[in-house]
Amino acid sequence: MEKRNAPVTVYTESSPNPNSLKFVCEFALIEGHIDFPDAQSAENSPLAKGIFEHFDFCQRVFIAANFVTVTKTSSEDWYEIAPKVKDYIKNHLEEGKAILTDAFKKQVAEIQEEKTGPTEETETVAKIKVVLDDYVKPAVEQDGGAITFHSFENGIVKVLLQGSCSGCPSSTMTLKSGIENLLKKMVPEVTEVVAEGV
Repeated sequence: MEKRNAPVTVYTESSPNPNSLKFVCEFALIEGHIDFPDAQSAENSPLAKGIFEHFDFCQRVFIAANFVTVTKTSSEDWYEIAPKVKDYIKNHLEEGKAILTDAFKKQVAEIQEEKTGPTEETETVAKIKVVLDDYVKPAVEQDGGAITFHSFENGIVKVLLQGSCSGCPSSTMTLKSGIENLLKKMVPEVTEVVAEGV
C-alpha cells in the first residue's frame, strides 16, 4: 500500500454487540473478510497486530471490505477509547502501512478460491446460500460482522459468525428468531440453524 496523498476519513458505527465498534473507511481495505480472535492470530496483519499491541483492552479485530470491527473488554468505555482507536487506524492508513502482509494476501486469495471453487452442492444448499448472501449477509455486515455458510445436514444449517457477532449477547436471538425463521420460510428443508465455533 502506498502512502495516501489525501487525508483518510474514518468514522464509527455502533453494533448490536456493546463491546464491538465498527470503524468505517471511505475506500476498500481488503477483499472478503478476516477475523483475528486474538493477538497471536494477527501476525500476518500489521494493522490488526498494531491494534492489539497499542490497546490492551482489545480482544478481537475483524477486517472486512471497508471497515474494521474492534471488540474490547467489557470494563472499558467506548466514549473514552474510540477516538484513540480511530486515530490509530486513520494514521496507519494515511502512512500507507500494510493491512495484510503480501504472503498472507496470497494465502487468503487461495483459500477464498478453494471455497468458491467447483464443489458438488445440492439444490437445497444452493438455495440456503442465496438466502444467506442476499438477505442475511448485508444486515450482518451492517452490524460489523460476517456470516458464512458452513454445512447442511439432516435439516440443520451450520453457519460461522465472525466480527461483532462473535460473543454478542444478541447473536443467539438474531440467529434463532431472525435467520432461522427466514431460512425455514424460504427453504422448507431447513429445520434449525446453529452457529459453529462461536
